Amino acid sequence: MTTDILFAQPQHGARPLIAEFSSRHPLFAGAALCLLILMAPTLFAMAIEQRTFLGINVWMKPLKFELALTAYLATLAWFAGWLPRAVADAWWHRVFSGIVVLAITLEMIWIAGAAAFGVASHFNDSSSAMIGIYGLMGALAVLLTSATLVYGIIILRDRASRLDPAFRLSVGIGLIATFILTVAFAGYMSTTDSHFVGGNQSDAEGLALMGWARDGGDLRVAHFFATHAMHFIPAFGFVVSRLLEPHLAGRAVLGFAGLFVGWTGYTFVEALSGRPFLAMLY
Repeated sequence: MTTDILFAQPQHGARPLIAEFSSRHPLFAGAALCLLILMAPTLFAMAIEQRTFLGINVWMKPLKFELALTAYLATLAWFAGWLPRAVADAWWHRVFSGIVVLAITLEMIWIAGAAAFGVASHFNDSSSAMIGIYGLMGALAVLLTSATLVYGIIILRDRASRLDPAFRLSVGIGLIATFILTVAFAGYMSTTDSHFVGGNQSDAEGLALMGWARDGGDLRVAHFFATHAMHFIPAFGFVVSRLLEPHLAGRAVLGFAGLFVGWTGYTFVEALSGRPFLAMLY
């Protein structure tokens, strides 16, 4: 099988990047673009805003989520081009996609609103209303993440795919791993009072935005790797599908996926132990 594993679609070849994203999944691509544009006013708010929460600007969390969800939606939009045409055109797929975008919209409204009012968007148990909202946001997070599970299963089951077999395997595994690991780690974090384990939470927030503080463990590290399994594993699959014979490439993908899941689990256990990320290097 000879295919262009990045542009493999039955209806057209390569085209300008933005147009390609839009053609693969207009809704996801459009939502990603809206989030990207939304970063401009968020950055402006950060520039003029003096308020902080736990040592960082109140608009930092909305900015991080805008960036993360832009990458998430853009990736799903690209991967949608590898769905079987019957699935891509199905009514249930359009409805499901709309629900995913709605869930993301509600998440961003809450996170931005919490920033505007200077309150915690996560781990907020200050009132029964806040506890209820936090629970609802958790349910929406599972819902929006479920797109990776659905896409992963469909792509793996598509025996008629024009994708290189090893690369298709890496995409499917990466998507499914993203859902399982993210829900598992985020679900655990939702039962705690903070994503920090040990140390001084306020100091750690001020020192690290992605878990590099040297004071205690940070569960966000494992969460980061979990949410990006849909990038790391397919990227590896892309490389080995070009360098190795098909049977060797498939085995390499399986091996790397196992190592990646193991690594992600290690960072989770390390954080639970109250140890900073890569503590052995300090």
